[in-house]
Amino acid sequence: MHFRIAVRILGSLLMMFSVTLLLPIIFSYIYDDGAEDVFIRAFFITFVTGFVLWLIFHRAQAEMRIKDGFLVTVLFYLTLGTFGAIPFYAEGGIALSIPDSIFESFSGLTTTGATVLVGIDDLPKSILYYRQQLQWLGGMGIIVLAVAILPMLGIGGMQLFRAETPGPMKDSKLTPRIKHTALALWSIYVGLTIACAIAYWLAGMSWFDALCHSFSTIATGGFSTHDASIGYFNSPSIEIIAIIFMVLSGMNYGLHFFAIKARSARHYFRDDEARTFLLYLLSVTAIVAGVLWWEEFYGPGDAIRLAMFEVVSIFTTTGFATVDFTAWPNMLPFLLFFGAFAGACAGSTSGGMKIIRVMLIYKQAMREIYRLIHPKAVFPVKVNRRQMPDRVIDAVWGFFAIYTIVIVVMQIALLATGMDFITAFSAVGATINNLGPGMGEVTYNFQDITGTAKLLLCLSMILGRLEIFPLLVLFSAMFWRK
Repeated sequence: MHFRIAVRILGSLLMMFSVTLLLPIIFSYIYDDGAEDVFIRAFFITFVTGFVLWLIFHRAQAEMRIKDGFLVTVLFYLTLGTFGAIPFYAEGGIALSIPDSIFESFSGLTTTGATVLVGIDDLPKSILYYRQQLQWLGGMGIIVLAVAILPMLGIGGMQLFRAETPGPMKDSKLTPRIKHTALALWSIYVGLTIACAIAYWLAGMSWFDALCHSFSTIATGGFSTHDASIGYFNSPSIEIIAIIFMVLSGMNYGLHFFAIKARSARHYFRDDEARTFLLYLLSVTAIVAGVLWWEEFYGPGDAIRLAMFEVVSIFTTTGFATVDFTAWPNMLPFLLFFGAFAGACAGSTSGGMKIIRVMLIYKQAMREIYRLIHPKAVFPVKVNRRQMPDRVIDAVWGFFAIYTIVIVVMQIALLATGMDFITAFSAVGATINNLGPGMGEVTYNFQDITGTAKLLLCLSMILGRLEIFPLLVLFSAMFWRK
């Protein structure tokens, strides 16, 4: 374990993050909202802390190992979530309590989109921008960005990339060098953000709203500059744009890379996970729209429009809203909420288990059924016509097991704080899947739950963003052995 190297890199990443705090200062001056001192103080505190950590350990040089990558990633998310709370806590801004500030910061960084804020429309513009920026940085991952632009992380960069990148097959690289892979992913991410912002602006949003909502759309985060979220605009064209870019962000960025490289969309239709994801969205949309129309909740046109938006928003774990889906009839609220557990594609900015894992679990279950019928036959599990190694399938089942256990443990912990069952279950599901909206007392925001519950849910957000194992591995005795 190279603890000194981990702290040195942590210091570098903190200094890098501090630079992003300069942008809200610019917005504060543009809109004269009086919050510039908040971000100036946050910048100096974050930069000085990072510089001191780097200075103390800057001579530590060695090749980073897998264990070091896990340690750096977890430490950075914990540290950045804490330092990112400074603008929310500081006087002169919105002066939240410590638990509320930390909750809002972690929710942004992990692209969860759950909030403790009310009266969002009246907040300083610089604070509104900062919330969206946190989500955008967390969407693709600030560590992936660091690997792309900081040569000093070139050695061992693969370990950081693996620790932060979602999905069961983390060793795949788009280019021979991990630095170029990270740079390619961030280039696509930035390109989609710009395209989304322009589309929102052309559809009628102000340039500020267009920029902010493009950040949270591409990051599948769900923060908005308005209490009513996307519903504030009451615009079918804006909703269609949001649907398109949420779907694109919910797909594997590797597919975007190859589609751009080949100048063809055939990769999307040849990929089993992408096809399953799209079929999944269309099928559930049809069911939801059908029930809404059958129950005479809406007319046929509104039923299809609202069903499609909410299904895509929830299933990609973005969390935007145009209506309160928890008020829909029959089993629809639970159908939508459970859809977030599957999430979108691996290698995307979405949360949840990921479609590829659900596919492999289903295929493995079917293989066991076939083996009961033909015990001596061989039934390989294939994805994209390639046989999946048993190691990958074992890892998927291991992830599913620990994922289920963590949900149960977290729910029991929340019940101990006084929550009712529905609220506790939905709060855990909304945070560990990085979804945002829940049910019960957390349908609209998380303001009324206890401070202890908010801190527990911060842990749930990190577990979901890092896909559990990078955090839990730190509690293994084997991890700390030489």
